[in-house]
Parts: sequence; structure tokens; C-alpha cells
Amino acid sequence: MNPPLDNLDAEALYQTLLQQIQAELIDEPNLALVGIHSGGAWIAERMAKDLKLENPPGFIDVSFYRDDYAQKGLPAAVKPTQIPFDVGGATILLIDDVLYTGRTTRAAINELFDYGRPGKILLAALIDRGDRELPIAANFVALTVSIPKNQVLELHRTDDNIFSLTVEHA
Repeated sequence: MNPPLDNLDAEALYQTLLQQIQAELIDEPNLALVGIHSGGAWIAERMAKDLKLENPPGFIDVSFYRDDYAQKGLPAAVKPTQIPFDVGGATILLIDDVLYTGRTTRAAINELFDYGRPGKILLAALIDRGDRELPIAANFVALTVSIPKNQVLELHRTDDNIFSLTVEHA
């Protein structure tokens, strides 16, 4: 059963995701976080602090790696990818805010391999909304919901780093 979409508590979902990752990965050697711009980057940034990781988080913008780049063009706010650690051999926790078709995740994995060959890549998402077009599944997810295709979930962050979610019409 789906929770009411106008009542999603992004802060509670973040805490759920953080607890899952703490329980499973806290002792993982060579763990590094990479957030997908923009929502996943916000989550990775906060999570790296909460987990007290030595490596700063990396941030990845998949705009040039998407298979629909020719159709959609570039978004107005392309951010540079920043990977401030050695990807080679690392356990990468790739973080996104909303997992949907799997195309953004595929693009992010492709881009990560341009920086080296990770030992392992795991995927975390705040919300999984299903309807995959590619065989991609999150290792960690706070909530799975089903929403109409004409709606999108958007993560927002305040200046004091508090998360909220809204449902928008596509």
C-alpha cells in the first residue's frame, strides 16, 4: 500500500536509508560515496558527514552519458563531475534520490568507469518508484512507491540541509 504522496517525510526516509547503510556498510573497507546530481549529491554530502567517512563524497552529473541526450538536450544546470578519490578498487555507494527507469543509474555507472575500475558498486535510493526500463535494482532503498507516469517526485533541500519531497506533474 502506498503512503499518501503529499505526506512523504523526506527526513524520515533519509534516516531509514542512513540506518540501512550503517548496518550493512559501516565496516566496508575503502567505502566511497558518489551522489548523482542534484538530489543524490545532497544525500551523499550529508551521509558522508553522518557516517564520518574519511573520503569526501564524489558528485556525478550524467548529462553527457544519458542515452536520451540527443532527444532531451542538456539541462540548464549541468554540474561538473567531481570524484576526489581513487575509484580503482573502491567500494562505491552510488546514491540517487529517486530510482525510476534505471537510465540515470546506467549512465552514472558508465561515467564512473571513466575514472577507474571500482571493486564494487552498490546503489542506494531514497525512493524507488518502479517501472524499470533496464534491469537495475537498488541495494538500499528507504521507500518503494507507485505513482502515475505523469508525476515526478522532486527532492528539495533547505539552506540548513533539511530534505523535503514534492510531487509535480511532468
